[in-house]
Amino acid sequence: MAAHCSPRVMVKYRGHFLLSQCAVMQCFTMTIASLLCCIAQIEAELERHWERLLQGLSYYKSPSSASADKLKADKDVAAPLKEFGLRISKLLALDEKQSVQILQCYLQEDYRGTRDTLKTVFQDERQSQALLLKVADYYYDERVCLLRCVLLLLTYFQDERHPYRAEYANCVGKLEKDLVSHYLQQFEDLISAEAPTWETHGNMMTDRQVSRWFAQCLREQALLLEVLFLYYAYFEMPCPELIRFTRLFKDLGFGLRQTNRHLVDKSMDPLVDRIGYFCSLILVEGMDIDFLHKCALEDRTNEHQFSSSPEICKMLMSFGDISHHGPVLLGWVLLRHTLSPDESSSTVTRLGHTTLQLNVFQYLTQSLQALGSSGNNCTASTARMCIYGLLSFVITSFEEHTLGSQEHLINAVCEVLAAPSLPELFWESKPSMGLGMIVQSTVDVFPHKTRPLLQLLTALLSDKPTAKKVYMFLDKMCSFTEVYKHKPNDVISRDDETLWRRQAPKLLYPLGSGQTNLRMPVGVLGQVCVSDEGFVVRWEYSFSCWSLFTCELEMLLHVVSTADVLVHCERVKPILDLVHKVVSTDWSVSDCLLPLTSRIYMLLQRLTSVINPPMDLITSCVNCLTVLAARQPGKVWSSLHHTGFLPFTSSPLTNMAECISADGMRAGNYGNLLVLIEQPRGDYSVTVAFLRLVTTLVKGQLGSTQSRGLVPCVLLVLKEMLPTYHKWRYNTYGVRERIGCLILELVHAILNLSPEGEVQVSAPSLQALCIYSLTNTEAGQAVINIMTVGVDTIDMVLAAQPSSGGSEGPGQVLIQTVKLAFSVTNNVLRLKPPSDCMSPLEQALTQHGGHGNNLIAVLAKYIYHKHDPALPRLAIQLLKRLASEFSLGEWSCLAVVLELLDCRQQGQYWCPPLLQRSALAFLHALWTDRRDSALSVLRTREKFWENLTTPLFGTLPSTSDTTEPCVLESCAFVMKIIGLEVYYVQSSSLEQSLKSALQRLSSGRRYEYWSECVCSLVCGVCEDDGLRSLSEIQMLISAWRTLLILSTSHSAVMQLTEDSVRRRLFTDVLESTKAALLVPQSLPCLNLGSMMTTLLLILLKQWKSELVSSPPLLPSLSLMLESVQQAGRRTMERTKAKLFSCLLAALHIQGLNGGDISQLPQLLLSVCETIQDEALALIESTRHMNQRGEVPDDSMETDTPRNIQTDQRDGVCVLALHLCKELCLVDEDGEQWLLVVRKLPVLPSILSALEQSLRFRQNLYFTEATLHLLLTLARTPQGAAAVAGAGVLQSICLPLLSVYEGPANGTSQVHMAFSRRAQDAPCWPGVYRLCMCLMESLLKTLRYSFINEALDFIGVHQERILHCLNAVRTVQSLACLDEADHTVGFLLQLSAFSKEWQFHLPQLLRDIQVNLCFLCQACTYLLHSKKMLQHYLQAKNGEALTPGPAPQLHQRAAQSASKTPSLAVDREEVESKAVQTVQCSLLKILSKTLNALQHFTPDCCQILLDQCMDLAEYKNLFVLSFSPALDSDSAPSFGTLLASINVALSMLGEVEKKKEVASVISSEETQSLKSLLMFTMENCVCVLISQAMRCLKDSTVLPRDKQRLKQELSSELSTLLSSLLRFFRRGSPSSPASILLPSPQTKPLPPGSKVLPEGQEPLVQLVQAFLRHVQR
Repeated sequence: MAAHCSPRVMVKYRGHFLLSQCAVMQCFTMTIASLLCCIAQIEAELERHWERLLQGLSYYKSPSSASADKLKADKDVAAPLKEFGLRISKLLALDEKQSVQILQCYLQEDYRGTRDTLKTVFQDERQSQALLLKVADYYYDERVCLLRCVLLLLTYFQDERHPYRAEYANCVGKLEKDLVSHYLQQFEDLISAEAPTWETHGNMMTDRQVSRWFAQCLREQALLLEVLFLYYAYFEMPCPELIRFTRLFKDLGFGLRQTNRHLVDKSMDPLVDRIGYFCSLILVEGMDIDFLHKCALEDRTNEHQFSSSPEICKMLMSFGDISHHGPVLLGWVLLRHTLSPDESSSTVTRLGHTTLQLNVFQYLTQSLQALGSSGNNCTASTARMCIYGLLSFVITSFEEHTLGSQEHLINAVCEVLAAPSLPELFWESKPSMGLGMIVQSTVDVFPHKTRPLLQLLTALLSDKPTAKKVYMFLDKMCSFTEVYKHKPNDVISRDDETLWRRQAPKLLYPLGSGQTNLRMPVGVLGQVCVSDEGFVVRWEYSFSCWSLFTCELEMLLHVVSTADVLVHCERVKPILDLVHKVVSTDWSVSDCLLPLTSRIYMLLQRLTSVINPPMDLITSCVNCLTVLAARQPGKVWSSLHHTGFLPFTSSPLTNMAECISADGMRAGNYGNLLVLIEQPRGDYSVTVAFLRLVTTLVKGQLGSTQSRGLVPCVLLVLKEMLPTYHKWRYNTYGVRERIGCLILELVHAILNLSPEGEVQVSAPSLQALCIYSLTNTEAGQAVINIMTVGVDTIDMVLAAQPSSGGSEGPGQVLIQTVKLAFSVTNNVLRLKPPSDCMSPLEQALTQHGGHGNNLIAVLAKYIYHKHDPALPRLAIQLLKRLASEFSLGEWSCLAVVLELLDCRQQGQYWCPPLLQRSALAFLHALWTDRRDSALSVLRTREKFWENLTTPLFGTLPSTSDTTEPCVLESCAFVMKIIGLEVYYVQSSSLEQSLKSALQRLSSGRRYEYWSECVCSLVCGVCEDDGLRSLSEIQMLISAWRTLLILSTSHSAVMQLTEDSVRRRLFTDVLESTKAALLVPQSLPCLNLGSMMTTLLLILLKQWKSELVSSPPLLPSLSLMLESVQQAGRRTMERTKAKLFSCLLAALHIQGLNGGDISQLPQLLLSVCETIQDEALALIESTRHMNQRGEVPDDSMETDTPRNIQTDQRDGVCVLALHLCKELCLVDEDGEQWLLVVRKLPVLPSILSALEQSLRFRQNLYFTEATLHLLLTLARTPQGAAAVAGAGVLQSICLPLLSVYEGPANGTSQVHMAFSRRAQDAPCWPGVYRLCMCLMESLLKTLRYSFINEALDFIGVHQERILHCLNAVRTVQSLACLDEADHTVGFLLQLSAFSKEWQFHLPQLLRDIQVNLCFLCQACTYLLHSKKMLQHYLQAKNGEALTPGPAPQLHQRAAQSASKTPSLAVDREEVESKAVQTVQCSLLKILSKTLNALQHFTPDCCQILLDQCMDLAEYKNLFVLSFSPALDSDSAPSFGTLLASINVALSMLGEVEKKKEVASVISSEETQSLKSLLMFTMENCVCVLISQAMRCLKDSTVLPRDKQRLKQELSSELSTLLSSLLRFFRRGSPSSPASILLPSPQTKPLPPGSKVLPEGQEPLVQLVQAFLRHVQR
C-alpha cells in the first residue's frame, strides 16, 4: 500500500502547494520557502500524487479483514497505535491501515502533547475518547483538503501570472479525461450513503456524531459540485453528460431530497442551498450560453450541440416546483427561443412564465451573494461570468417588460457585475446589446427614476478607467424625463400629443435665487407617452447629472422637516452611494464633485436631528465622508465637528480624570441614533460607518488640536461600546464580530500614531487616553476576553463556513479581531508609562487559574494556529513581553552571582570565563531594567564595586582563536554597568567604593591602557575581518565608546580631567577611526568606523580647548571622508554626515593652520560632489513626496522602525553645505572654488533643489544651509559672478513667494514672520531674510552687473518690503526688526542706482521713498521715549523681557541678562537691557534709512555750490513743518529730521554721562555705539541740509515759507553746533561707525582721528557752511 500523504498541507497558501509525505517511521515536509525557490519539487510532487488527486474521496477505503490482518502483522507499528487505529477504523468505517496512517499524521501535525502524555491518553478511557473525536475531525479535514487541492489546480492552471501555472496545467491535463466520471460517482455515493449508527460504528457514534457526519457529507457534496463546475467552466460538456446531470439533479431535488434529509437541521441549510446553487450553475454552464450567443450573432445556430434535444426538453418540462429550477429554465427558454423560435413559441411562453413565478432574478442575486465576493474567489468570479453571459443574452433576446420586475433584474445584474473584470468588459461592448440595453432603458426614465441608473453605474465601477467612464457618462446626459399629471400651460404640442415644445424657460427645481439649479431653455422638444402615472415626457435637453445631483441634495435640505423627506431620501441615497464608489475608486475626480460633497455635512446635521431619521441615508453620508477623510482628514474634520454628529464635550478637558469620568461629555447625534434607534432595532449600519470614519480621521494624523477633538469619540468607543457591544441585540449574523474588529482597528490605529511633536499640554492625547482606558478600565478586560476566544473556537468557526475559500467569512473576521486584540495589548504594554504597581490589565494577564485553565495557557495555544501565520507571531510577541516584564526570579540567584564575582574566593576555585560572563550579563540586565530593589542591595554590598571592576585591571589576552572571546564581553558588561550607574545616579549619591574604583582607573593609567587595547582591536579587525570574536570585539568597543562619551559630561566623577590624557585618548580614537574607515571593502570595518566616528565627533565638540594644540586633524579626516565616499554604500550615509560634522568642528578648533594645506582642493571637490549628488536626490525625493497621495497601512507588528525625513539638520546634504561654506571662507580669493565650479555643475544642482524647496516650502534645513553658502560666495567678485550666472534670481525670486504668501492654519505668513521662533530657530521667515541678505550682498559686490536682477526682485516682493517697513512702528519683535534691517540694507545698496530704478519702476521708487521717510519717523518716535518703547514691548511682545540673540553690540549684555537667575536680578534692570537691545536695532535701521535717503536727495556740497542744479530730478521728501509730531498720522517733516538729531544727541549724552551701557559692556563696544550715534547724526544732517537747500532753490515754495525755513534751521542748527562742539571737546568720535555700517557714498566727512583741532570736524564745517548760506 502506498504511504499516506496528508492533503491538509496540500491546500493553497496564497496559491502555493504545501506537500508532505507522511510514512510510519519518517516524514518529509517541504516548507513554503523551499517551494518558492524550487519549481522542480512542485512538479515532482504533482507527478507523484496526481493519481491520488484523481481518485479523490475514493482514495479512502472501507474496512476489510485483509487490511486488519496486514496491520496486525506489521511489526513497525506499536501495539497501542494498532489498537487505537482499530477503534478509529470502527468509528469512521475506514480501512485499518489508513486509520493508523491518519493517526500518525494527526500525532505529527496537530497533537499538542508529548510522548509521555500520549501514553496516559491511551490508558485513560475518557481522554482516549476525546482523542478519538479529534482524530475524526482531522480525518474529515483531510478529505476536504484533498478536494481543495483539485480546486486549487483548476483555479490557477490557466493563470499566466501564477509561478506554477505550467506544472498545474500539466497535472490538470492528466486529470482531465477521468475526473468527471470519478467525482460524479463519488457524488452519487455520498447522496445515497446510509447514515452511521451505534450498531455499525460503535458506541461513539452518538446523535451528535451522526449530525457531524452528515454535515461533512453535505460539505463534500458541495465541494465535489464546485470542482465539477470549475471543470466545465474550462471544458465543454457533451450533451449526454448534460442529460445525466439533469436527471441526477432532478432526482436529488437539487440537494433538497437527500437520502438522510431527516438529519438536516437549521445550521446545515447553507450547505444544502450551496449544493442547489452548484446544481443550477452546472446545468446553465453545460448549456454553453456564450457559444449560443455567438452562434446567434453569426447566424449559425445549427452548429450548437443542443439544436435537437427532445429528451432534455421533456425532463425540463417537469421543472418548476423549487427555486433552484429558475436559472435552468431561464437558460433553456433562451436556448429554445434562439434555436427554434417558430416551433417552440408556446413552450417558451409557458416555461418563461414558470421561470418568472420562481423569482429567478431574486434567486440569482441570492445565490451569487451566498457564493461570496469575487475578490480572490475563483468560484464566485466564474459563477458571475456564467450568469453574465446568461443575463446579457436574455436582455438582448426578450423585451424588458416581459422579464418581470425591473428592480429584481437590476439587482441581479449589479450582483453579477461585482466580478472585477466584468465592468471593463461591459464598457468595451456595444451599448445596444446585452446589459447596455438595460442601462439605456434606465437612462430613458432618468431622472424621474434615479435609483435604477445609479445602481447600475455604481456596479459598473471597478477601477480608475471605469470610474472616469462613469463620470463622463453622467456629465453628458442628453435627455431629461419628467412625469406630468396634467398638461402644463407653457408647452405647445402636436395634435396627437406625442411631441411637446417648451414655450418658456423652466427652472427644474423649486430652489431660491442664487442657488444651484438647472434651467431648461425655450424651444426644447419632448417625446410624450401616456402611462398610468400621466404624461411621461422625455425632453431632448443636455445637462450634467452632477449638477442635477447637487440640486437633489439641495432639495432634500429644503424638505428635510416635511412629509416629502422620505421620497427625497430615496432619490438621494443612490446618489451618495455612487459618489462614495467614484471617490474611493478614483480620487482625481473629487474636486469636480466638491459641490456635492460639501453639502453632505449640512445634510448629515439635519437628517440626524429629525424625529425618524433615515438610517440608510445617514450611513451613506458617513461613508462618503470616510472616503474624503482618507485624503483630506483635516478638511473633513474642520467641517464635520460643527455638525453635532460626533460626540463632543461641553467644557475643555484638562486632565485624564475628567476624560475618564466623562463629565461634560455629550454623545452627539450619533450617540442618540445608537441608543434610541440602532440598539432597539438590532441594525448597526451607522455604527459601522462611524467607526470607519473615526479610524480614518485618526490615521490621517490630524494636528494636536484636532486630534484632541476626537477624544469624545474615542471615549465613547472605549467606555460605552467596547465593554458592551457583545451584549447588544443583533438581527444579522456576523455584525457583532465586524463591530468588534472595527473597534480594535480604531484602537490599533491610535496606538500606532507617530509621537506628537507639539509642546505637551495638560489635555491628554488620544494615545494616552487609550493606554489609560485599556490598562485601568473594563475596556482592557474586553480586549482580554477577545483573546481568550482560543484557537479551538477559531477552528470551529472556520469549519462551519460553507465556503470552500479561506479569504472571507466570519472565521476570517474572527481571526483579524483576535490579531488586533494581541497587537493592541502588546502596544499598550509597550507604551504605558512606568508605574510601581500593576494595572488591572497586567493583573488580568498574569493571573493564574486552576487546573491549567489560566490565560497564559490559552494564549500559548495560539502557536498551533495554522490559518494565518501572523496570529502565532503576535501571540509569541505578547508572551515574550509578559515573560520579560513580569519575571520575579532575580532574588534567587543574586547570592550565587556575587559569589562567582568575589575575587577573594578565586583562589579556592576557578570560575570559567563563560560563567563569569553570564554572571555579569545578569547584573547588566538588572541595571538596564532599573530593578531598583535589587540594585539598592548590590550597591551597598561590601567589596561589590571592587569585585565588579576587577576585569578592568587585568591584562586583555590577544585575540587569537584559542582565547575565550567571552572575556571581551565580560569587560564590556563592566563598562556598561559603570556607565549606567554614573548616568542615573547623582555624583553626590554615588557609593564611595565606586568613586575609589574610578580613582584607581585614573591613577593606574587604565584609561590609556584600554584606549590602546581598543585601538589595537580595531586595527586587528581591519587586518582580518573574519575573526571569530568579531561580535565580542564590537561589543567591547561599543561599551568603551559609551564610557568615554559619559566622561565628557561627568569628567570629575570619571576622574578624567588631565589635558594630556584627553589628547592621548583622542589620538587613539582618531587612529582607530582612520584605520577602520580606510578599508572601504569591508562591511565590519565600516560598521566599526561608524561607531568610532560618533565618539570622535563628541570628543571634538567636548574637548575643544585640549585639541587646539594637537597635531593637525584635517588631513586625517579628509582621508576618512574620501574612503567613505569610495565605499558607495547607502548605509554609510550617517557615517558620512558625522565625518562632515567632525570636519566642521576641526575647522572651528584649528582652522587651516595659516590657510595653506594641500588637502583643501581635494576636500572641497569631495564635498561639492556630495552636495551635487544629495541635491539631485533631494529634488527627486521632494517631487515624489508631492506627487504621492497614498497612506500606508498600519502594521500590527510593534517593532517596525519608522521612516525618517530626507531633510534633517544633521543630514549629509545640510552638513556638506555648511562645510563647503567654511571652506569657502578659508579660500579668501575664491580660486579653489572656481576650479571646482568648472569641474562640477554643483551650483545649478543646488539652485534647482533650492527652487523646488522654496516652491513647496519643504527641506527647511537644506534651504537655510544653501543660502548661507551662497552668501559666503557672494562676498568675492568671482563667487558672486558665479552665483548670479548660475541663475540665482530664477531659483529664488518667484518661488520665494510661497514662503510667506500662503495661509497656514488660518494665519497669514506675514504674521508668522514676526514670531519669536522666527528669530531663534530655522524657519521660513528666516529664509526670506537670508534671501534679502543674499540680494544685498550680490548687488553690493557686482554693482551694475546685478542691477536688473535686483530690480526684478524688488518688483516681485514689493508688497512684502513695504509691509515690513510699515510694521516697525507696530511690531518691535526682534524678528521684525531683523527683517527691517536687512530690507533697508538691500534698499541702501539699490538706492545708489536711483536713475535706473526711476526708469524701470518709478511708482515703486516713490512708494519706497515715502515709506523710508515714515520709517525714519517711526524709529525716531520709538527711540524718543524709552518708557513708551518699554510699554510697547511689554504689551505686544512679552519676549522682550527675555531677549533672544542680540546684535553684536549688546550680545554680551543680553547673555548676562538671560543667564542671571530671575530671583536675583531686578525686573527693571532686565527690562532696561531688553529695551537697549531693541534701541540698538532701531538705531541701525535709522542710520541705514537716512543713508539710503541721501541717494534720493541732492548732494550737500553740490547743492550748496552749484547754482544751476536741476531740481526736478529730486523730489521733496519731507514736509515743510517743524513741529516734532512723530505719530503715524503726521507726514514726515523737517521737524522729524530735527527730532532724529536731537534723539541721537540725547542718547549720546546718556552714554557720556550716565554710563548705562558701559557698566555692562566693554569700552570698545561703548565707543562703537558712540560712532553709530555720530553716524546717524551725520546722515540726518546731510539729508536735512540737502532737503532744505532743495526747498530754498525751489521757485514753487512761497517766500515766507523760505524765510521761516531759514529762521527755524538757523536756530536749531546753531543749538546743534554748540552741542557738537561741546562733545568734540570731550573727545567724542567724529567719524562714522564704518565697522558696523557702510559709509555714505558721498563722503564730505571722511574718517579721521579724534585729535582734529576744535572746529575742524567735517560735520561742524558742513553745518557752519549751511548756516552761512542761509544767513546771507
